Amino acid sequence: MITSVFSKSRPINYIIVTLLLIVCFSLYQFRMSGLDLSGLQIAEKIGILLLLIGSLLLTNFITKKNGLSKDNSYTFLLFFLFLILFPSTLSDLKLILANGFILLALRRLISMHSMITPKEKIFDASLWIFAASLINFWCILFMLLVFVSIILHVSRDYRNWIIPFIAFFTVVVLAVMGALAFYPDFLKEYPNQIVVDLKLNDITTVFQNVAVAIYVLVALVAFVTMLFILQSKLSNLISSYRKVIFAFIIGLAVFFLTPNKHNSYLIYTFVPVAIMLTNYLETIKKFWVKEGIVAVLAIASLVTYLLQLI
Repeated sequence: MITSVFSKSRPINYIIVTLLLIVCFSLYQFRMSGLDLSGLQIAEKIGILLLLIGSLLLTNFITKKNGLSKDNSYTFLLFFLFLILFPSTLSDLKLILANGFILLALRRLISMHSMITPKEKIFDASLWIFAASLINFWCILFMLLVFVSIILHVSRDYRNWIIPFIAFFTVVVLAVMGALAFYPDFLKEYPNQIVVDLKLNDITTVFQNVAVAIYVLVALVAFVTMLFILQSKLSNLISSYRKVIFAFIIGLAVFFLTPNKHNSYLIYTFVPVAIMLTNYLETIKKFWVKEGIVAVLAIASLVTYLLQLI
């Protein structure tokens, strides 16, 4: 039932998932904050919801524009399921914003296979990644993906290696000017993020552990199967899939290195895993197997979401 509905890229599919996101978001916010909210808090919640919807749409754009999936909406659905699997993600403005910047960078880097305006894409991607690193310092690791993209496509032109550093100084200048004008304490507080913390102390409840276990299993299946089917992809798309794989690995590194982490920090891996799992689903010929995988994941995500609201 689920796979038959989402096996085609129809507007109704996106409407269904978006409405489900709005419902799940509203339930979680009501559970956490109740109805006693100020006007500013309501505006913030609406802003977070719009960013989440924007992230969903951007994920779909990245997938469709670059031919990373067939004519289906599995990636759109899977990203939503991962979000509700870790409902605390639905209220973390900084985390959602940082992930949004990473998605904007990923959009530019994956499209580099077209070889159209590569210098602009390198600069834009670097700019977005450095902007994300202002929120979460370890997002700077995604700069490795920029250099991987340069190696894969435009390594012979030495000027392409300089562009990320130009983007770095651009963000530094703008950040310092903005901090001095609006929030001087940022310059003192930001260095506190530059620490390595591999502890997982904040993942404490049984339901959080179950959610992590489900996600780890799904991510492992998606990653391993992607490695096996990579060479069967069109030659002009292999570099794009490699970048998706690298993005997943870097997202894991960001999760493990970030201090005071909780399972919501896995958000940096949601889109790569959704794309890889979509490609695995597309290789499955037997309908009942595909339906079973998606149905089990959907039910597990929904049940875990509801249990975490208790």
